[in-house]
Amino acid sequence: MPFRRSTFIRPVIALAMVTGSTFYAIAQQSPTPTRVRGTVESVDGDTLAVKSRSGEDVKLRMASNMMVLGLTKIPLSDIKVGSFIGTTTVPGPDGVPKAVEVHVFPENMRGTGEGSRAWDLKPNSSMTNATVADSVIGNDGHTLLVKYKGGEKKVEVPPDTPVVTYVPGDKAELKAGAKVIAFTKKLPDGSLETDRISVGRDGLTPPM
Repeated sequence: MPFRRSTFIRPVIALAMVTGSTFYAIAQQSPTPTRVRGTVESVDGDTLAVKSRSGEDVKLRMASNMMVLGLTKIPLSDIKVGSFIGTTTVPGPDGVPKAVEVHVFPENMRGTGEGSRAWDLKPNSSMTNATVADSVIGNDGHTLLVKYKGGEKKVEVPPDTPVVTYVPGDKAELKAGAKVIAFTKKLPDGSLETDRISVGRDGLTPPM
C-alpha cells in the first residue's frame, strides 16, 4: 500500500495548531500580581479586601508577621546628598530618566532593595534604590546622581514630583478608605498573601 503523505501531514498540522493555540492562551493569561495598589474596602480577620486602581476586587491574606509602614509627604528639598532613596522613573525626552515619584528611606531602612530594576507603575518604568551622590538644584527641579552597587544613574526630579518618606505604621490604619500598596506572593492554594504593606497618611495615595 503506497504511503500517503497528505494523510500523515494533516493530523500533524492540526496538532500544531491546537498546541500553538494552547500556548497562546497561556501567554495571554494575566500574571499573578506581586504588588497590589488600591483602596481598602474592608478588613475581616486576617483578610484584607482591596479595590485595585484598575477596578478589580482583590482579597489579601495578611501574614502574621506583616509589616505596616506609613507614607507621608515631605518637600523635595528634604532630599540631600547621602540620602538613601527609591525612585520610579520613566525615560525622558532627552534620554535622562525622569522621576514620577521619590521615596526617602529612613536611616534604619538604608540599603533596602538596592539596585535598579523594571517596575510596573507605568509603561517602561523602572525602580532605582540608591544613595544620592550629587544634587543640582535648578529652575526645573533637582537633578540627582544616584549610586548603587554596580551602577549609577542621573535622574531628573521635576518640582511637582510626589516625594514621600516612610514612618512607623500600624495595622489599625488598614481601614476602609485607606490607600495602600501591598507586596504579595501567591500561596499554594492560589490565594494572595501580603507580608509588607504601605499605607498613605492623611489621604495620600502611595505614589510608587
